[in-house]
Amino acid sequence: MKILLDAMGGDNAPDATIKGAVRAINQVEAEVILIGKEEVIKAKIKEFFNKEIEEISSRLKIKNATETIEMEDGPTDAIKHKKDSSMVVGFNMLKNGEGDVFISAGNSGALLAGATLLVGRIKGIDRPALAGILPAYHGRLLLIDAGSNTNCKPINLLQFAQMSTIYLRNTFGIEKPRIGLLNIGTEETKGNDLVKESYKLLKEKSGELNINFVGNVEGRDAFSGKIDAIVTDGFTGNVFLKTTEGLGKFVKVSLTEGIKKNLLTMLCAVPSLPIINSLKKAMDYKSYGGALFLGVKKPVVKAHGSSDETLFEFTIKQAEQFVKNKAVEKMIEEFERPV
Repeated sequence: MKILLDAMGGDNAPDATIKGAVRAINQVEAEVILIGKEEVIKAKIKEFFNKEIEEISSRLKIKNATETIEMEDGPTDAIKHKKDSSMVVGFNMLKNGEGDVFISAGNSGALLAGATLLVGRIKGIDRPALAGILPAYHGRLLLIDAGSNTNCKPINLLQFAQMSTIYLRNTFGIEKPRIGLLNIGTEETKGNDLVKESYKLLKEKSGELNINFVGNVEGRDAFSGKIDAIVTDGFTGNVFLKTTEGLGKFVKVSLTEGIKKNLLTMLCAVPSLPIINSLKKAMDYKSYGGALFLGVKKPVVKAHGSSDETLFEFTIKQAEQFVKNKAVEKMIEEFERPV
């Protein structure tokens, strides 16, 4: 197996991508290929580890790419005109079978454009969508769309629900994933036109498409453990995702400061440290890796733009599992199955 990593994508690239790859290489079975400016990558590896890349691992490789797609670049123009960028080179390698999964923390719009234009959509899917994993009570929550489609139609949200069902059933073994529609209230009449029309469509088609649609879900109930996936448009989903991440950081910082306030608080916290550490770990979004682009023909993973080396480490391990679980192959099989 070969994991393709855009070494130049993200706010902290290439430092974080390189360090994350080195941390992950002995935890995965796959070969990890760093895509980007070869001389820069080699110099950084020498600077950080005082070793040549070959000395670190025979499974850590470099693929030279002379250009970089920046965050401010227009998505489609960048894909079309920066043909030797780390992102485009990665997509072409994935398309041509030179890799099994592609990871990037770069420009989200360009990643979606590249995944759609170069790798291609699965037949029957109108728009691919970002599916991110978040912690939930005694389990996990799939959020789709987490930021790739800011303007959606009801058919898109229906397909997001369908893709979530297929993905959770085949990857996590949840036979009937509970799919909720993110809304400002649980009543059928609540919400804007998109949500109300999507509710009607989901209610009408859920039986036919084998979707276990449980109705509208408010944000405060998303992490209750009673929902397996939340469906929404990419604008709302991205706001929801980043608010959740911010809350997680706030809780971790508040806990740490509270414990270290004085000697008494530190002593009192000692018996509760296992519980406190467990809570801090559960609220750390870094341990949940990146978001998979569901709906494209091969595995593409979007890492957070602000990913540090820890997040890249987890994302690389997560990407290997995506490939092993054959998530995309099962999606293709179910969407292209004759009705």
